[in-house]
Amino acid sequence: MVQTATTTRAARIGEGQGAGGPAGAALWGIVFANCAVFTFTVMDAIIKSVAQTFPTGEIIFFRNLFGFIPLLAFAWWRHGGVPLRTSRPWGHVMRGVFGVASMFCFFLSYKLMPLSDAIALGLSGPIFITVLSVPILGEHVGWRRWSAVIVGFVGVLVMTRPGSTLFDINALVPLAAAVLYAVAMISIRKLGATEPSTTIVFHFTAFATLASLLTIPWGEVDPAQAWVMPSSLRLWAVLILIGGLGGIAQIVMTMAYQRARAATVASFDYTALIYGFLLGWVFFEEVPDAFLIVGGLIVVAAGIYIIHRETVVARQQHREPPVPPLPTNE
Repeated sequence: MVQTATTTRAARIGEGQGAGGPAGAALWGIVFANCAVFTFTVMDAIIKSVAQTFPTGEIIFFRNLFGFIPLLAFAWWRHGGVPLRTSRPWGHVMRGVFGVASMFCFFLSYKLMPLSDAIALGLSGPIFITVLSVPILGEHVGWRRWSAVIVGFVGVLVMTRPGSTLFDINALVPLAAAVLYAVAMISIRKLGATEPSTTIVFHFTAFATLASLLTIPWGEVDPAQAWVMPSSLRLWAVLILIGGLGGIAQIVMTMAYQRARAATVASFDYTALIYGFLLGWVFFEEVPDAFLIVGGLIVVAAGIYIIHRETVVARQQHREPPVPPLPTNE
């Protein structure tokens, strides 16, 4: 789904500076953003394909363990090492707890629901970010953004159809993921004031790898959650591919934010809805109904407008826009 590199002020250094001047850099930023979102969505589809074979906690473990490989290579190439020193360890722990919980719900939703349904509901994350930024960050949200939030929730209601005989209780899983993702992203906003994006990414990846090991004892209570040893080279290749795609997508998305305006790049995160529909149709024979399509488009429109308004308000206040970072919860 949604999206996974952490976008902070540090990640946007050099924004708009690339080959061909600002216009050429922006074009490359859009290309990179689309490539990253597509890669994340392909990763989600692969996760869905093995969701019945491996428990969710084990998938999280391998996603982050093998995700270290491209991230380490990129950090060594760009920075000559991995910047892990931090003065805010508890901030990273808080980001990690909510981020891992969100990742767990996202991955679980791919097991319980059609891929396109889970992705569409998960895209409500920016709506929850706007709502939670008021009590947590003390931000002022004007009537335009509140209107967009209400419209976005209408889109969620259209997709889930609560109260009808078609309501799927499993829809609460990706919605819970979106709420947890929102809290994780707000914690990143706080960390981003003092921490480089690479530090945040590596601390989260390490935390997620270790935290996922805590799900091993669940197998004693629920046999369906018992970890299993991959039984073939094909399954090992799939797990390595999941982690590799996640790490590569994080790197490519960071490169997108370094070349184009943050609001422009963030808007393209919603192309995951299109990719999710296509991959679900081609590989899982899932055909989204009219309610999912209409509701998903409403949520996308509301999310894009929220991003636009945040950028406008930031410019009026002469400060850098608080852009919702791309989720590293994938």
